[in-house]
Parts: sequence; C-alpha cells; structure tokens
Amino acid sequence: MRIKFKLNGKEVTKEVEVHKRAIDFLRDDLKITSIKEGCGEGECGACTIIVNGKTVHSCLMLAVELDGKEIITLEGVEDSIKMAFVKAGAIQCGFCTPGFIISTKYLLDNNPTPSEEEIRDALEGNLCRCTGYIKIIEAVKIAAKGCENND
Repeated sequence: MRIKFKLNGKEVTKEVEVHKRAIDFLRDDLKITSIKEGCGEGECGACTIIVNGKTVHSCLMLAVELDGKEIITLEGVEDSIKMAFVKAGAIQCGFCTPGFIISTKYLLDNNPTPSEEEIRDALEGNLCRCTGYIKIIEAVKIAAKGCENND
C-alpha cells in the first residue's frame, strides 16, 4: 500500500506492507534509528513519536496508520531540548533518551511552564533503567526555562 505523510516537516510517499508496524517501517525503511524498541508492548516509551500533535507508541501502531499524518521523531525536535538533556547529564546509556525527549517536546508544546508534578505526569509513560529520573526531570526544567526565554 502506498502511504503519504509528513515526517519532521518533509513530505514522504512510500510503499509499505499492510501489516508492518510503524516502528519497523520508520527504523528499517526510512532509517530513523532514534526510535527504539524496548518492550514491544507500549509500556517503556522508547518508541514514542508524535503523530498529529499527540504522543504515540510506534510499536503499537501500524505503518499504514501514518497515512495523511504529521510525524515528529527525535530528528525533528529542536536542538534546545536535546541540549537541555546534555546539560543536565540526563543521557545515561541513551537507549530511552529519544522517547523522553519526544515526551518533553510534547509537554512543552502544550505547557511551556510546567510544574514538577506536571513534568512527572508527562514522563510517566517513559521508563529508564539507569536512573532515578532526577536528572531527566532537571533536563525538562532546563528546556522549559529555554522556552520561557524564547517568548
């Protein structure tokens, strides 16, 4: 089946197998390797992408469902959010980082000045095995300060 969608601001038209998952299509066919498969069940958040302004676990979505949609992956996230994670030392092994950054982008797009509780709520769909989340929460706070300064 031929699908057409916007990926990180660029139009994409591609043939896709009807039963192929979005994560496999994006990683294997389009070489978007920032999307990680941790659990394959929508529990860990490593495969999180933004589809039409909402966060989605790409391991639970079929590639054909991308048709007509606007998709954002880590590659489409502004550098200021990525740098906030670097500044806070919130990288650890890095496997879960793209999912956390996507969730951060979604949060800040919808709430540029979140409280710590709102940050924790926004990140609850993402798991990290390396940390107690303190540095990740700090990274979101740094990114939010950057949003404030850009207003």
